[in-house]
Amino acid sequence: MRLRMTMTAALATLAGAVGLAPLFETAGWFAAALGAVLAVAAGGLAARRLRLPVPLQPLAGLLGLLLGLNLFYAAPESLLGVVPTPGSLRHLADLMDAGWGSAHRYAAPVPVLPGIELLTAAGVGVVAVLVDFLAVGLRRAAPAGLPLLAMYSVPAAVRDEGVGWVPFAVGAFGFLALLMADSREQVGGWGPLVARRRWSAPRGTAAGDAAGDPAGGGGDAALPGDLAGTATSGGRRIALGAVAVAVLLPTAVPGLQQRGILDLRGGSGGDTRTVTTPDPLVSLKRELTELDDSVVLTYRTGDPIGPGYLRLYALDRFDGDRWTYSPLRSGPDDRLRERDRLPSPPGLSSGRSREVTTEVSVRGEVRDMTFLPLPYAPTQVSIDGDWRVDAESLMVYSLRDSAGGRDYTVRSAIPQPSGEDLENAGGYPAEIVRRYTALPQTIPQEVRALAREVAEGATSAHDQAVRLQRWFTETGGFVYDLSAPAPKRRSDLVDFLLHSKRGYCEQFAASMALMARILGIPARVAMGYTAGVQSGPDEWTVRSRDAHAWPELYFPGSGWVRFEPTPSGLQGQGTATAPSYSTPMASTGVGTDSGSSSSGDSGSAADGGATAPQGSPSGPAAPRPQDAAAEPRAAEDGFPAVP
Repeated sequence: MRLRMTMTAALATLAGAVGLAPLFETAGWFAAALGAVLAVAAGGLAARRLRLPVPLQPLAGLLGLLLGLNLFYAAPESLLGVVPTPGSLRHLADLMDAGWGSAHRYAAPVPVLPGIELLTAAGVGVVAVLVDFLAVGLRRAAPAGLPLLAMYSVPAAVRDEGVGWVPFAVGAFGFLALLMADSREQVGGWGPLVARRRWSAPRGTAAGDAAGDPAGGGGDAALPGDLAGTATSGGRRIALGAVAVAVLLPTAVPGLQQRGILDLRGGSGGDTRTVTTPDPLVSLKRELTELDDSVVLTYRTGDPIGPGYLRLYALDRFDGDRWTYSPLRSGPDDRLRERDRLPSPPGLSSGRSREVTTEVSVRGEVRDMTFLPLPYAPTQVSIDGDWRVDAESLMVYSLRDSAGGRDYTVRSAIPQPSGEDLENAGGYPAEIVRRYTALPQTIPQEVRALAREVAEGATSAHDQAVRLQRWFTETGGFVYDLSAPAPKRRSDLVDFLLHSKRGYCEQFAASMALMARILGIPARVAMGYTAGVQSGPDEWTVRSRDAHAWPELYFPGSGWVRFEPTPSGLQGQGTATAPSYSTPMASTGVGTDSGSSSSGDSGSAADGGATAPQGSPSGPAAPRPQDAAAEPRAAEDGFPAVP
């Protein structure tokens, strides 16, 4: 039966499984892994007791694993609580599907939900089957280290930090114990150990010659005991050498792992990850139509002018159907650290701004808020947990934490341009033009023509933006209507602009940003919450129905500034407000149909030699679709859920 070797293989598997600990919030998963490993060991012992052929022994281990999982997770649906039935197998399959979905929904460390626990137990059990087959069935303990090492690859792939020296040491000692146990069994098959002794052989005999003493003076002979000691010490040397290579090689070879499995290099380097966060537009309408109008957060601010919007997302790409955001690449250097300032707001250089401090308190019932609602542009954020910042958009997000139930403080540099500042803004940087005016070539010609028609006669980018906003809110005949379906295809957008003219903030924001890009004005769509309503001295309350989308347009010197094309008040988004610089100014004729608007079209040179339109009817040529960044993967939800 090889009982000792079987149990050593099981212990080595459990020691290797310790490396999975950083993936979970609690240690409850280890009990499930222990049960799975014991079930596999029992199956292996039974197979060898019945003298099954070695190739069939893994099947016995898998059968033991299935019986164990069925007993632990599907006993009520099983025959006599033990024997699997079609119902119990369906229950296990459903539980695995739920666990797979949960594993993709949460960032490590994940909660130990039943489905995740089942997946973990099954995975560790499969590793136990492989280790048992290699080390016990085939008597090849060294290759058994490969499936053990595979368990370390999981946390190394999904976490920026190293595995840690304690879990690695536990797994390494388990593997060493397996190698030494195998060495003893291999040598033990030669017979009982005999100690080295000094002996004499007759002079001139073959034995005397072999002993190194042809004269018969005696010598040391290598007997079986010597061979046993040599083999055991050789196994130790090989094992220690393998562990040393596993530790040192990743730190020396570029590309294997930036910091090594134990993070021996230290410093701020580390692997980067693509942030696959949800599609923010999916649940916007749900938030706006919540019947109970739940409180999302409250905040305090001493802003003398009054609070602005709280931004969650910045959507910088239009794929022809809807707005999305470019993939975020997150690494350890992106982490927020106490008292560290965030990257400077893009484009906010010579323009005026005001420093504002906001203290935010998010309700504990809020779920899945992995992006922080912040007044743009944040310059410093103080919050507990692992939070990161995207330098381009200044979105602050977490790979593992939620803002629900948290208090945090944010300092912001709020752009405060006047209409004159935007009117006299300089040329656009070439990179800004390339990235934020990109449009697919499939945009219908009637939409392009409509944008030019609305902005006809404007003498600057600011004038064009004001005319667009006014067209949506006053002169275009649009109606705010929450019953309108969310746009899913290009034809939906065309219908909103040319025919129905009924929609809510998503359609208004998406359409104005699209038309701004057609005119050559760098634009993106922001999503978050309006300022909410005042609920006390310097205190404001934000509810589900304050969820909102709005366009942000780029002006050199002032950076990204918001506009408000969605109707407000009783006939629109109740708490939406238009900034002063976005309204017509009679003194200069901006946003009106007379005055300086008749002076004709003009352009201004962009930094780096690019030309940005200032009232040009055509604007820069739209980049080809393949020039744009890859589309991020979307999930089911974007806005945090409030029960």
